[in-house]
Parts: sequence; C-alpha cells; structure tokens
Amino acid sequence: MKTVIIGAGSISFGRGQIADLLQAKELQGQSNQLVLVDTDEQALERMTSLAMKMKEYTGSDMEITNTTDRTEALPGANYVITAVARKRYQLWEQDFRIPLSYGFRHCTGENGGPGALFHALRSFELILPICRDVERLCPDAWFLNFTNPEARVLHAILHLTKVKAAGICHGYFSVLPYIEKYLNQPASSFKILSAGINHLYILLKAEETATGTDRLPELIKMAAEDDEAPPLFRKMAEVFGVFTFPSDDHIGEYLAYGAEYSGVKWHYGIESRPQSAKGESEPSFADLLNSYANGDIPVDELIMSPSGEITVPIITDIEFDTGNFRPAVNVLNTEGYVSNLPTTATIEVPATVDAKGIHPLQVGPIPEPFAALLRTQCAIIALVTEAYRTRSKKLLLQALLLDPNVNSITSAEKMLDEMLRLQSEFLPSFE
Repeated sequence: MKTVIIGAGSISFGRGQIADLLQAKELQGQSNQLVLVDTDEQALERMTSLAMKMKEYTGSDMEITNTTDRTEALPGANYVITAVARKRYQLWEQDFRIPLSYGFRHCTGENGGPGALFHALRSFELILPICRDVERLCPDAWFLNFTNPEARVLHAILHLTKVKAAGICHGYFSVLPYIEKYLNQPASSFKILSAGINHLYILLKAEETATGTDRLPELIKMAAEDDEAPPLFRKMAEVFGVFTFPSDDHIGEYLAYGAEYSGVKWHYGIESRPQSAKGESEPSFADLLNSYANGDIPVDELIMSPSGEITVPIITDIEFDTGNFRPAVNVLNTEGYVSNLPTTATIEVPATVDAKGIHPLQVGPIPEPFAALLRTQCAIIALVTEAYRTRSKKLLLQALLLDPNVNSITSAEKMLDEMLRLQSEFLPSFE
C-alpha cells in the first residue's frame, strides 16, 4: 500500500496523519510506503525528520520518503491525502477583514460567508491541478481531502474531475461530549445519526442501543435550556428544534445572524491572541514541533497523539474490507441520501466502508426549515464551482448575493473587484 500526503509540512495536519498511519496496528508488518509532499522545503524536511523519529518510536516498518514534486510521489499511490494552502493566514485575514470593511458582518471568513468565496477559489487553484495529476498518474487512488472550505472544494473536485474523492472532517465528534453530558451515558451506548453539510450538520437520531429509545427530543430540550452551552447552538435548538454542531463560529459562518453571537473580531488575529508583557506572542505549537523534530525533546505520547480524524480508519476499512460504520463522510448526494437536498450537492452523512469503497447511508429528509438554510448554501456552492469553470465574474457576484451575510449589491460589486485585485496572484482571471 502506498499513501501520499500532500501538504505534509502542515504543522497540525501533517503530524496528525503521520501519527495515525504509523500507529495503525492493521498496517504493521506490511512494508507499506508513505510519501510526504510539500512545496515548502523547510517545512517538509522538518516533518520528515519528525516522521523518522516517530517511526523509530513506534517500531513501524513503513518506508518513509519525501519530495517537493508530487508527480514523483503519485505513481502507484493507493491513497492521496491533501490539505493545502498558500499564505494561509495572510490571505485568510483578507478574507475576513475586507468583507467586514464593506459592512458584511460574518464569522471567521473560512467556510461560509463572503470570505469563503475567495478561500474556495484559491483552494480550487491548488487542488484541481493535483486532481489532474491523480487522474493521470494514479487514477484508481482514493483522494481524501481536508482542504477547506470542505463542501466547496469537494463539490469542485467531484464535478470538475474524475477522481474518487471524499472529504474528511472531525466536526461530528464535537457533539459527542454534549450527548454524554446531557444524558449521562457514554456516546458509545447510542446509535447516532447526523446529516447536513460540512460544519452545519444536525442530529437525526440518538437511539439508545439497549432499549431502542430515541433520546433526541430530550437532547434538543436540554440544549435549548443549557445556559452554559454556546449561545447560537442553544438558540438553534430553541427556535429550530435541532441539535447541531456545538460551535458558534462554525455554524455561524452560514447564518446571517452568526456574528450576533460570535462577534466580528477575527479569531486568529492579533486582537485575539494573548501577548506577553514584552509584547511577544506565547510560544506556539510550531516551536514545540521544531524541538521534537530537532531531537531536543524525545518523541512521547504528546507528539504521537491521534489526530482525531477518520482518514486512516477509512483506509484500513478499504484495505481489509471491514464494512465498518463511519459517522460522517463528505460525499455527493447522488442517490438522494438526504432526500430534501439536491442530488448534485456535497453533503456530510454516515457511511459504511469496505473494499469496494465508501457507501453513504440513506438518512431521509432533514427537518424543514433547516433544510432550507442548507439548500441556500448548496445553491451558492454550485454557483462557485460553475463560476470557476466558466471564469464568470457575474456568477461570482450571484454567489455573493445569495449569501445571507451580504445585504448590498453595490458593496458586493466593489468588494468583489477589490478582492480579485488583491488576490490576483493566487486566482485565475474572471470576466
């Protein structure tokens, strides 16, 4: 088995995927290959050094190599795992602050809202050429994507290329502590089903395995009455009667009233970071990772901690034909798995996974009018893909004007022009 990680130099993503692969017991003793790819040579060398130390720590026999040229890595690959970006934080800051300067109060500016349009376009420019190489060099490989905005990126991949792709996100797992808190039982004692789009899902069932009783109505009531819960999460339970992702800055990206709860400070800006008395930022995880990679700190359980993602479990499901249930995978709604969302939409649903691939489960309809919120996002996502395909500036504007956070045509036109100019180095031309 050959796995290629593209964007491996990423401090969080790269470390986590490497740790998961090296510690997967099912993959031990098979002389599997792992190729780390990144265009940032320094980041790649640091992660490769760390990977070698992690390999020694685990006793894995996995062969680890690296390259800055993905076309060297891809031939013969069975799995390609991606998380890529250029100047992530600098451009993300523009995605957030420029729309805000035009009066568009939005949350985070990453996966939803006006900022997500530009994040998506930049990601397309990186991801789609990778997919073309996969089509040419390893057409049977599974393409497992982490690159955000997940729903938009996956939609473009599945509509504009022929690769076998799925999107991976750990957001589903954020809800489990709330289930355990409210019902005072381990989440493993329930059959939990959720569905929606990435970062905006709802629970459809929380069935007690021992009794067959669906406890979801209780969960919704408790969430609506929990003064300590995230306020927008609580309000969605109260008003819409849904139990959703308990993270206001995630669900709030898609909602016109998200900033009412999350505010308009950029969560990753200097205004949100603690500073020392000398005006210096606190040591970062990057500093810590450097210490491990350099050998200043010996590899231990901290740096080997699991990523919390299900990428490697999905790989082992396919390799060993397990048929295991996986609670949340991003796929196309081709068979109407969510029956009241478009079949062309990217959705997040449970699936079973075996040697034949990923098999999404039919979950039926999700409650209205929550489905109406999602259909708006599905329409925006489809417009962004088509705008990119046709290089249509008019379609980009339409996508902006459908966004719940955008309330002015004139301001949207001006903002679009400014952002396309500011980020022209990272985008194609639109007419």
